[in-house]
Amino acid sequence: MSHLGDVAHAMPVFHALRAAYPAAEIAWAIQPEFAELVGGARGPERTFLFGRRDGLRAWMRMRTELLAWAPDWTVDAQGNVKSSMVALASGAGRRSGLARSDWTEPFGANSLTDAAEPAAGPHAMQRMLALARHVAPQVAAGTERFDFDLDTEESKRGAALFARHAPPGDGPLWILHLSSHGDVRGWPHEHFAALARAHVAEGGRVLVLSGPDEEGAGRVLARTVVDEPRIAHWVGQRGLRELAAFFDAAARAGAHLVACDSGPTHVAAACGLPVTLLAGPQDARRTGPWPAAGARPSAASPHRIVQAEEAPICSPCLARVCTHPAGPVCMTGLAPLRVAAALIEATASVR
Repeated sequence: MSHLGDVAHAMPVFHALRAAYPAAEIAWAIQPEFAELVGGARGPERTFLFGRRDGLRAWMRMRTELLAWAPDWTVDAQGNVKSSMVALASGAGRRSGLARSDWTEPFGANSLTDAAEPAAGPHAMQRMLALARHVAPQVAAGTERFDFDLDTEESKRGAALFARHAPPGDGPLWILHLSSHGDVRGWPHEHFAALARAHVAEGGRVLVLSGPDEEGAGRVLARTVVDEPRIAHWVGQRGLRELAAFFDAAARAGAHLVACDSGPTHVAAACGLPVTLLAGPQDARRTGPWPAAGARPSAASPHRIVQAEEAPICSPCLARVCTHPAGPVCMTGLAPLRVAAALIEATASVR
């Protein structure tokens, strides 16, 4: 009901319900811009679309459609007041959700009839795993699924997209996902350009990827970083299942994603693509790529977190607007060469 990353995190709950109750008809209340991601051949039987910019009309439409469908059970995988209002609007007799201590807005937990045990740790995915165990206890621990259920044709299209957009050559491929303009979590675009040039200087390959929100920055970089055949640009990529299929193919090809905290970061991690997260105002222990990452890749996680060498004491702040006198120095101070060194170590460890 809020962010693309939340949808990616909720996939284990959906998969657990589908496995535990194969005869059930499952629907998903979701914002329209995210609905495509869960709409695969084995996805929910229907989606209820909540257009948050439609105000009161969105709530009236949601309530009318939910009451007409008449669900027996609602599972709240969001944990805020907005999602609790949807759960209540469903009219379902059973309303399950997170432990109160795991809600971002605990007041909303009053909407529940039963709650999961508290999560084993601070990560958003740990909250979802606790909820999955609560609503589908018959699904064995360790068999959780995090993927988007790509079918054979989608996987083939993903492989074709990867072949079309990846630059030629044999060097290690880094996919740089640009930040959207004005995002306090974003990395300066000139830093992305410097990182791309540093990597190809060492014999590597780079694909600069931008979605609809980053398309303007993608066009600027495509005009300024044009003197190197091992740097390719995919500007304005659209389609969430297409993106998931591309990331799935990139993972199988041994590529590596470099990105800030964003929805595509979590989509990539769910597809098995190793991620180097450029962290600043966000708390990577809570919203970093899953499995939870540290400063170096490990047997437990292929991902890693990179922060500025001299990060300010206010980081992480979780703020949406930076109030530091010098601006978001936790991100602007994260040097491209520091990221390049971390990436070289990360990619070498998985060869």
